[in-house]
Amino acid sequence: MQELAPYAAQDSRSRGRRHAEPAPQYRGEFQRDRDRIIHSNAFRRLAYKTQVFVNHEGDLYRTRVTHSIEVAQIARSIARALGLHETLTEAISLAHDLGHTAFGHAGQDALNDCMRDYGGFEHNLQSLRVVDELEDRYPTFAGLNLTFECREGILKHCPPSRAHEFGDIARRFIDGGQPGLEAQLANLADEIAYNNHDVDDGIRAGLITLADLMEVRLVREQHAAVQREHPDLPLRKQVHETVRRMINAVVVDVIGTSSERLRASAPADIEAVRAAPAPLIAMSDTMRGQHLELKRYLRERLYRHQRVLRMTTKAKRVLTELFEAFMRDVNLMPEEYRDAALRGEARAAVAGRARAVADYVAGMTDRYAILEHRRLFDPAERT
Repeated sequence: MQELAPYAAQDSRSRGRRHAEPAPQYRGEFQRDRDRIIHSNAFRRLAYKTQVFVNHEGDLYRTRVTHSIEVAQIARSIARALGLHETLTEAISLAHDLGHTAFGHAGQDALNDCMRDYGGFEHNLQSLRVVDELEDRYPTFAGLNLTFECREGILKHCPPSRAHEFGDIARRFIDGGQPGLEAQLANLADEIAYNNHDVDDGIRAGLITLADLMEVRLVREQHAAVQREHPDLPLRKQVHETVRRMINAVVVDVIGTSSERLRASAPADIEAVRAAPAPLIAMSDTMRGQHLELKRYLRERLYRHQRVLRMTTKAKRVLTELFEAFMRDVNLMPEEYRDAALRGEARAAVAGRARAVADYVAGMTDRYAILEHRRLFDPAERT
């Protein structure tokens, strides 16, 4: 059994759940969180939601679910080295994208535009809404009833103007302070995963090349090491080995930098971590610079590539037209969402209706959104 550092989250010291439940018999509180997340409908849907490339464009591109698993793997490796709670770290990592729309960030941007007059849409806040309210599986409470520590980690950022809506887990956005170390770690592992694995998917798609990426220091240095040790390696293996070493270099840097910060700060417990003026889980300044260089490169050369932008345009149109159609007539939605929209409208006027419509659209997978769009707008498609 892993020995936890004094500043790690502890099952026995959890701040608890929104609804009281008997303690689990043969597993910890955070393991129960992780298990509930894995068994949720929202987690299964991630298998068919875009990371960068639409699901049907290829079988080997990352989806939201493979991305979430990769985030969890990176985060758990670092958590073990730092003496943090691996299972809580894993739970937060697996849940962080549960509220993401179909079609990646293009889908989120489209839905945010649709919701601009009704409180907006942000996938991070939607992930918390999913685990707190929308998952409907248990007889005595709505949502998954996760622990405070897991919910704190899912809520990565929040406008101070809305923080009061989320209770104690959002106090730090008003008063300052940090989340627990496991939450800090899951957030950083997300960044590590998508930056490095988008390199792999971008090369696989033929939108960027390994030769082009030599202008990025992190790629150039790791690729040079691969060539020194394996000068005759085929290109596909060069890519894999370079990306693998890029991830390892960042992980080693995070472990070293975070260890130094923890030694210097010496927090007595998780409450001392929360009171710290700055995050204690971090990259070094040098590695942060390299990672930002990679992020800028991907933004300009991959995410703004003509083929990606064409997909983005189609995705925005699909989700926008679905939202507008359901707002005009909630009877076009399945019964449970129609009823939720009517209840929302009775409670909060048109904003309540819009939130229920956004819940339905945000939960769609790529292929379900495409099919639903055809059903509504293609006269030849069976409804």
